[in-house]
Amino acid sequence: MQEGRGNSARASKGKVLVAMSGGVDSSVAAAMLVREGYEVVGCFMRLGSPGETLDELRPMDAQACPIERSEKPVKIGHQGCCSINDAADARHVAAELGIPFYVCNFKKDFGRIITYFADEYAEGRTPNPCVRCNDWLKFGKLHEYAAQIGASSVASGHYARVIDGGLYRGIDHAKDQSYVLFGAPRARLASMMFPVGHLPKPEVRALAERFGLPVFDKPDSQEICFVPDQDYAGLVERVRGDTAKPGDIVDTAGKRLGEHQGQHRFTIGQRRGVNVALGYPVYVVGKDSRTNTVIVGSRADLAVEGAVAGEANWLVDAPPPGESRPVLARYRYNSGAVPARVRVLPDGTEPTPSGRSGRFSVHFEARQEAVAPGQAMVLYDAEMPEKVLGGGWIESVERA
Repeated sequence: MQEGRGNSARASKGKVLVAMSGGVDSSVAAAMLVREGYEVVGCFMRLGSPGETLDELRPMDAQACPIERSEKPVKIGHQGCCSINDAADARHVAAELGIPFYVCNFKKDFGRIITYFADEYAEGRTPNPCVRCNDWLKFGKLHEYAAQIGASSVASGHYARVIDGGLYRGIDHAKDQSYVLFGAPRARLASMMFPVGHLPKPEVRALAERFGLPVFDKPDSQEICFVPDQDYAGLVERVRGDTAKPGDIVDTAGKRLGEHQGQHRFTIGQRRGVNVALGYPVYVVGKDSRTNTVIVGSRADLAVEGAVAGEANWLVDAPPPGESRPVLARYRYNSGAVPARVRVLPDGTEPTPSGRSGRFSVHFEARQEAVAPGQAMVLYDAEMPEKVLGGGWIESVERA
């Protein structure tokens, strides 16, 4: 028997539902929990990405959404982080560990993620579907499923940590995923587990090999699961047919410089593919979805001094409205957290479908580049940089 195989015969430390993607991180997370004496149940999330078939999965009840025990191979797509290979890998790992394995049909719920993605681009914003997926599905619906089988916690292979009811960065900063988890309800943190969050990635791979897991050398997924061909614009146009239309490219003074085939094809900070020659490097510095206009300028035109974010989610007690506090602010997944000050704003907006309506402003100590509306603004403690305070979604920026 391989080390880490099989739920322990001794008294269990509790039942845990593990979101198993078929990758090395979630596989090791499951193996670690088995080894620690938890009663582990594996769950693969069927998301219903474009092009896949779900012929061998029974329809999920629209109300109760029960977990279905999968007795047959799962027919799904061939690319992305939720591909047919990933489903098979997750099943093989579960068999190796000797744990029950379930497939959750999230197709209906995942349609909400795809619609959000297309709508954000159509409205001139830059979406982050991975954060929304964590909020709505992985640590939203999945907790409801866990309750149905009597599991007290939901675990995943995210590189993050929960310490004393607070969310912290993963030890491996190169892999840290605390940014995409900021939207978790504060009250739910106590039932979230991230077994690999205190390990560096090379050690996780070494453990996978030591445990005899077949995915120990599997490459990390790099693409958004429902856009495996990286054609973001094509997906937006298939979902929102009104986006594929020509519009003007203008400079910061409003002078027409050229034409494009849809503002959704551009992102703030983009340099390649702008197809405008001004004698110096040209960047996308703004977009207007109402007029289908793309605004370009120099790198200096990308600079902003601050931003306003909505749908605030605080994982600590929120500062009193109007009070300015030092924080570290992270406005992109692949950027570092920078010194800033945050101020909670009086809020008169209507709650979003997520039920959140709070707003806050962030003022950077030094000007930042390419801060894009639609992205998440995540705040960390200035004195304890590993600790996540909360975050929100960027609504507007204050240009330098």
